[in-house]
Amino acid sequence: MTQQAYPAHEGHFSVMLNEVMTLLNPQPNSIYVDGTFGGGGYSKAILSAAPCEVLGIDRDPDAIARGREIQKQFPSLHLLQGDFENIDSLLKSQNITQCDGIVLDLGVSSFQIDQADRGFSFRFDGPLDMRMSRTGKTAADLVNSLSETELADVLFHYGEERFSRRIAKAIVNRRLEAPFETTQDLASLIQRTIPTDKSKINPATRSFQGLRIAVNNELEQIHTALNAALKLLKPGGKLIVVSFHSLEDRIVKDIMNKAAGRVAKPSRYLPLSLSPSQDITSFELLTTKPQRPSEQECHINSRSRSARLRAIKRNL
Repeated sequence: MTQQAYPAHEGHFSVMLNEVMTLLNPQPNSIYVDGTFGGGGYSKAILSAAPCEVLGIDRDPDAIARGREIQKQFPSLHLLQGDFENIDSLLKSQNITQCDGIVLDLGVSSFQIDQADRGFSFRFDGPLDMRMSRTGKTAADLVNSLSETELADVLFHYGEERFSRRIAKAIVNRRLEAPFETTQDLASLIQRTIPTDKSKINPATRSFQGLRIAVNNELEQIHTALNAALKLLKPGGKLIVVSFHSLEDRIVKDIMNKAAGRVAKPSRYLPLSLSPSQDITSFELLTTKPQRPSEQECHINSRSRSARLRAIKRNL
């Protein structure tokens, strides 16, 4: 397949687009699902590659609104607003019970990150929001209401922040004076509370990740969505997932390994190792190890650096 370019729209890049398209290899008269529509980059590439149908799913109403413009160029794009964990019921609403391929990009959309009023990034001062769907509790609600222990658990388990207890204590002490309302307010407190590590990553990065995951219930949704997606694939259908941190990738890896019959077994040298099951399985791993973005892509788009791609194919 001809390599695709890295399309950008107002700063939006489709991460690992070349690799996704090579694995997916869209065919005519097929049905594909872009389960995390975002800026529509994957959808446009699929529709450009073959005369087919694409269902674009996104919980963010802004993403659906952007997709309306893409529909003018590609009428066979169908937009569905909703959580990708409900992929089965969303497809059923369109009288679709099986599809030929599903692509999921588990990262936050560049559009969301770059909009100060969405509150995803501390690079801009904006309301401490972080809601992908614009509904439900905000990050400010969590920061201002959770107990010190609950806050520490969120930052540790979802943000993998080793200074979670120190940060949680500082947050609870500061909010006695005034509630947290903005991204810069929270970020500056965290930056004053813990040291910058050798990686020179901003000290607030892990805490913001943890809060975002908690606000959007991301890990539970990923687990539900992946299991539902596997059941929707036709024989020959492929599920391709791009994740951006170890918590996401671990879920993807475990679910795909289980579906492909790769089970933990005692080893002579290691306590546990993954070995193919003797039972016949309906699925085949297309990536035994995660693919990583090329140096060229990382140079063009620094947000691609942490990406990991895994793929699986249904055989029966």
